[in-house]
Amino acid sequence: MRRSFHLVLPTALLVAAAATNVPITVGARADPPNQQWIGSWATAPQYSGATGVSTFRNQSLRLIVHTSVGGRRVRIKLSNIYGDQPLHIGSARVARRAREAEIVPATDRKLTFDGLASATIAARSAILSDPVDLEVPALSDLSVSLFLPEPTTATTLHTLALQTNYVSAETGDVTSDVKFPVAKTMASWPFLTGVDVMASSKGGSIVAFGSSTTDGDGSTKDANRRWPDALAERLQKAGGTRAELGVLNLGIIGNRLLFDIHSPGQKGGPFGEVLDRLGPRLGDAGLARFDQDVLAQPGVKYVILALGINDILFPGAFIPATEQVSAERLIAGHRQLVARAHKKGIRAIGTTIPPFEGAVFEQPVINFSTPEKEQVRQEVNAWIRSSHEFDGIVDLDAVLRDPSHPARLLPSYDSGDHLHVVDAANVVQAAAISLELFR
Repeated sequence: MRRSFHLVLPTALLVAAAATNVPITVGARADPPNQQWIGSWATAPQYSGATGVSTFRNQSLRLIVHTSVGGRRVRIKLSNIYGDQPLHIGSARVARRAREAEIVPATDRKLTFDGLASATIAARSAILSDPVDLEVPALSDLSVSLFLPEPTTATTLHTLALQTNYVSAETGDVTSDVKFPVAKTMASWPFLTGVDVMASSKGGSIVAFGSSTTDGDGSTKDANRRWPDALAERLQKAGGTRAELGVLNLGIIGNRLLFDIHSPGQKGGPFGEVLDRLGPRLGDAGLARFDQDVLAQPGVKYVILALGINDILFPGAFIPATEQVSAERLIAGHRQLVARAHKKGIRAIGTTIPPFEGAVFEQPVINFSTPEKEQVRQEVNAWIRSSHEFDGIVDLDAVLRDPSHPARLLPSYDSGDHLHVVDAANVVQAAAISLELFR
């Protein structure tokens, strides 16, 4: 079902570049001169796994997303990258959200795909809608409604939406209903992976490329308090050309830089049952998904790299100790990402790895941290700070650690698992990113 990567440096670059060449169908209409498409919202597609997968039948979805940058034309991206069957979209609409599942009637727009009201997305492919005219404010909520007329399994989704989304009963196409008839809610984003807006040639996108700490684990649901959200707010407040930069959150919980998580059970690991449940949802390795999730984003000018923490934490806990990684291997992986970004003219910004002493996973309880893992973190952070190989750095370790105990998070920032942080700490992380990096 899913694409599998098990990357071994230094050949990972070639494997990843070849394997992430995902077909994307695009409408034929020409873009206006001196303007370009940039991302206002995006999320990383994940394989849904073998258990607890939602199946929709003659139902509509109303998916809520929060924009970063505004524009007057909009298009959406739908992904079937992990599907082994074609995905049929009976109809699709976009509108500004009023509240909960209700939309602003005057903003409702029907979406087409190469001029057609419906679309079939081939297995392991993605599609862009035709653009529509719609005033999209920065930092606003949009509703994307999809009608799924046939039995459809949500094999491609983003797991940690931290956003309430809505599903109708099996009563047909209600995508145009102002007051959406909600039969149930869900906290994932099936199929929807991008919302783009038309911007001036001065605009661009910033991709936040990371794991759960970027994805927002620990932050408040339905509040848009992940650190990329807080960065988008800072850019809008700054005004000028910086307010024309979109911020795209391509974080995935549990994601690693160097390796995928394999299932079933990652043989040899003491917590195989947990991996059977979570493993496929933790995403392809950062090196494997970089082309799809970063380089392929419209108008991308900057990438903020925030991967590596799970490469250090997981061996000997979720996965066999034989997958323990050295600082040298993590450094080599970062160098590959920087080189690939630079080849496309994208500025690469590095971030230090925050402290994780006492980090735990519950049900069952897994203790992640050891003195040896802390040493690897320190060595990687020392290189990030001193190598001058990035176009800029953000010292997240420095702003999140407890000054009296630097190997652990400041208690007031700790969400409770000694790894993820609360909303206030996400604001602090965003404030640590100098806006001078985006010039």
